[in-house]
Amino acid sequence: MSKVTDRLDNKQIVELAKQQYESQKQTSKFPSNIITLPSNGNVYAETSILRTGKVEMRHMTAYDEDILSNSSYIKEGVIFNKLLEALIVTPNVNIDELTSGDKEWLIISARILGYGVEYEVVVTNPETKEPTTGTMDLSKLNHKLFDLVSDENGYFDYTISNTKDVIKFKYLNSIDQFNINSEKLTSSFLKVSIQSVNGKTSPHEIDDYLKYDFKAIDSRKFKKYITDTAPGINYNTTVIGADGDTIDATFQFNANLFWF
Repeated sequence: MSKVTDRLDNKQIVELAKQQYESQKQTSKFPSNIITLPSNGNVYAETSILRTGKVEMRHMTAYDEDILSNSSYIKEGVIFNKLLEALIVTPNVNIDELTSGDKEWLIISARILGYGVEYEVVVTNPETKEPTTGTMDLSKLNHKLFDLVSDENGYFDYTISNTKDVIKFKYLNSIDQFNINSEKLTSSFLKVSIQSVNGKTSPHEIDDYLKYDFKAIDSRKFKKYITDTAPGINYNTTVIGADGDTIDATFQFNANLFWF
């Protein structure tokens, strides 16, 4: 098999090497931080670079702000994806592979690296019951405890208490969530999440289990277990009000994170 360089003349090879050098040199100019994922990487297969549980991300520049105001990205709802693609230095990271908790943490980290830890929000004063402006310290947001152990594929075991059926499941990434049918919310969520039942892995067998054997009460317990244990961020925090008072609050993750 011929190499790419076999099909290039000397001038093209030199130009290609120059471009690669310039790309590496430009990237190395930017300060970067190592970000630890809430999942610690345990939700990903051993073949994924994300299994390390750490991602290197560079600081935002003025050029990166163009991403936040790109009208086509806004229309398509891909601003955060494009921003992470631009900022993540770790090679071979697939943004769509990230679970929602890990992705949100990287976005918050990008906000901190780009604009600092202070984030102005509007909260309700518990004494006056009136809205007031306050300042939140984003660096005080913490990961939820996640200590579940997965197999080599990033799958986890769940045992149905009464039947002792063993389900292998995964926490969903962006592509998985896109494939959930809003008209069949429960069954499609289960089909995407469940990877095997009692060792049976075929979609047909899993579908039959959901139709004929998986009781509604067990289904509800299973979905709650996934929601309660999913790796992510503890959004309970405090806000410093305009008068200096400390107000308990819940951080609301949304697109306003990058606007002032």
